[in-house]
Amino acid sequence: MPNPSLPKIIYRILTWTSFAGLALMLALILHKSPSPQIPYDPTTVARVDQKFAAADQAKAAGQAAQVQLNPTELNSYLTQGLQLQGSTSGAPPPGAGATPPGTAVASNGAQGDPASGLSADGATLEQVQSSVKDVKVDMDGDLVKAYVTFDFHGKDLSLELDGHLGTQDGYVKFNPVAGKLGSLPLPQAVLDSAVEKMTASPENREKLKLPADVSDIQIVNGQAVVSYK
Repeated sequence: MPNPSLPKIIYRILTWTSFAGLALMLALILHKSPSPQIPYDPTTVARVDQKFAAADQAKAAGQAAQVQLNPTELNSYLTQGLQLQGSTSGAPPPGAGATPPGTAVASNGAQGDPASGLSADGATLEQVQSSVKDVKVDMDGDLVKAYVTFDFHGKDLSLELDGHLGTQDGYVKFNPVAGKLGSLPLPQAVLDSAVEKMTASPENREKLKLPADVSDIQIVNGQAVVSYK
């Protein structure tokens, strides 16, 4: 005859196992992964401006134009252009500290996969930028590797995204291949859903439209390559 206390024991084991799994996921989310060490050099911004000016001159002369940026040039240019909270340029954007698109991570964490918050609806690029404190972009072969630190109710969290950057029908396109929230690996389905919902918004899609004179943007041999028509 089965022991009547056995179902209770199994229930307790499953309950504590669920709590332990949830605690582990939250610990991984809150544990920031190390940021890539990419040197920042404000003097490279002027060099980048010169590259774009040379491309403009080549276009005016009817010649093929292309601009190539290495990781230091790209990150220094982004740091000055984005004016992030945690950047060395020091000027916080309007609305700094707003809730990031991953808010549902915390609210849904006790109900299921905390990473599901990345697919929250309605996030615009402005909302994302308002909570972002730092962005670093590395490039390896044809892969772009973005590291983002953002504010979540006063707590700094990190998000890593690896993927392929390209263009389609006149718009910038990003195909994620891997990602981590803190130290928690994110399923491919979550990454695809997050990118799809972010780019599905007409407002966001308009901001991803290429300038009229740009034909393509790619990552080639560890460099960002902008090709002009």
